[in-house]
Amino acid sequence: MAMPPLALSLQFGRFSDAAELKRHRSALPRQRVARWLRHALECEGEIAVRIVDAEEGQRLNREFRQRDYATNVLTFDYTHEPIVQADLVLCAPVVAREARAQGKTLADHYAHLLVHGALHAQGWDHETSAADARAMETREIEILARLGVRDPY
Repeated sequence: MAMPPLALSLQFGRFSDAAELKRHRSALPRQRVARWLRHALECEGEIAVRIVDAEEGQRLNREFRQRDYATNVLTFDYTHEPIVQADLVLCAPVVAREARAQGKTLADHYAHLLVHGALHAQGWDHETSAADARAMETREIEILARLGVRDPY
């Protein structure tokens, strides 16, 4: 199966702890991030992935979703086709905390959240109905299985 082309910008925001930044960078080599996203895309993509601290994550969630807390992933989708154009913002401290709580590796949790965000960027939505949530979760599980990542649910 041919993977769709992907233009990827991988960015790391400000981190006050250099060791923590290094840990997140090592979990997210560019080639691995591109592979995860390509598996989730149904057509060509132009995606920026930004890894942020809790302060930036909370500010973005507050400004764009009116929710005053840092969340794991925010998807800003601009077009769904013929090219998926989106920004995915992942909050490193939230991702790390969730990975620990769920007994997952940091890389596996990032894989799940990047697949989740890429599906949102293509119009998938889990908040519209229980059926939509089941469909999206099923799709995530299928994609992650092809990537060698166990069922995140």
